[in-house]
Amino acid sequence: MEEPKINPYAVLAIGVISVSTSAIFVKYSSAPSGVIAFYRLLFSVLLMLPVFLIKHVGELRKITKKDWLYSIIAGVFLAFHFILWFESLNYTSVASSTVLVTLQPIFAFVGTYFFFKEKISGKAIISGIIAVGGSIIISWGDFRISGTALFGDILALIACAQITAYLLFGQNVRKRVSLITYTFLVYFMSSITLFIYIFAANQPLYPYPASDWVYFILLALIPNLLGHTLFNWSLKWVSTSTISMAILFEPVGATILAYFLLSEYVVWTQILGGVVVIGGILLFVFDERRLKLKHEMNSQS
Repeated sequence: MEEPKINPYAVLAIGVISVSTSAIFVKYSSAPSGVIAFYRLLFSVLLMLPVFLIKHVGELRKITKKDWLYSIIAGVFLAFHFILWFESLNYTSVASSTVLVTLQPIFAFVGTYFFFKEKISGKAIISGIIAVGGSIIISWGDFRISGTALFGDILALIACAQITAYLLFGQNVRKRVSLITYTFLVYFMSSITLFIYIFAANQPLYPYPASDWVYFILLALIPNLLGHTLFNWSLKWVSTSTISMAILFEPVGATILAYFLLSEYVVWTQILGGVVVIGGILLFVFDERRLKLKHEMNSQS
């Protein structure tokens, strides 16, 4: 496999910072969850369309039926991830929702082992447990296991499983399809899925205040085109498990933004949890890089 021109871990860091803004824009918007998700994906598709038509449209003829199927499935999972996660933000805090939706290592470790036969070291499992534990600590002071907050927590957990499935299917396709083509296809499929959903749910496409349209566009530009696209780019060089671990930084960034922009209170457990999350992620990344270097040395000898 060709070597990346940019360090994929640096790209992941930019992606995580970008997606950390997502919950803030959703909280600011007054539109229903399905509508927010639809316009986020629709504007992403429209912004990508010129580049796709000029440079990548010819690649469609080379895509296999299996890759088409996996891209469609990934798009559907991504659509319902957004619907359920955005809806969870109506019932629980940014800290709790982002923590639960980023508990992806639990799902990713299982998925990559059973579906793609990826080997996972004992150190990776331990570092994953540490990072997940840190995520729980972040929201410990904010968890309210009752009433509407519990409902929001459940929605966020289901959304977590769906985004992991989206990444798992994408990891398979990205080994053969270029970043722009794959991302465009998945976002397009997600837009169609979301349009069908909001039509079935009888949610209006308009009118909405001017501020909402600004948030729709910002969601497309920053978390989507900058954040998720960078994750898709990284899939060619790093595993789904690594990306899921990196995304655990999102609760840290989202909690900080929520404190300054939404006046959501930050407790000491969230600060402590952030440190634990970072420690777990660093352990995982270092262990994977060690195993990769060991594998390269063995293949050369």
